[in-house]
Amino acid sequence: MKLVKAIIRPNKLEEVKDALTRLSISGMTVTEVRGHGRQKGHKAIYRGTEYSVTLLPKIMIELVIPDEMLDDTIKTIIETARTGEIGDGRVFVLPMEQGYNIRTGERDAV
Repeated sequence: MKLVKAIIRPNKLEEVKDALTRLSISGMTVTEVRGHGRQKGHKAIYRGTEYSVTLLPKIMIELVIPDEMLDDTIKTIIETARTGEIGDGRVFVLPMEQGYNIRTGERDAV
């Protein structure tokens, strides 16, 4: 099993969720996060004063998926979240050793 963390633009969340649902992926954790990569923020004006916004709002989607679904999942996220502009996001893949259902105590099949 793998843990996939995708950091995407907030306006792409619904599209990515719908695309993952079509792959029969239903369980996910979605978190509002802030950060920057190459774009390093932007300048904004508030009440006539210019200031720098360095941490931009993003969405992080976390999925635990079987190894055999990894390639399709990554391809779907990248194709759906891409706009072609700087700030589209990142996808990270981590090994998942164990998972447990809290209610039943049952261990996930690895």
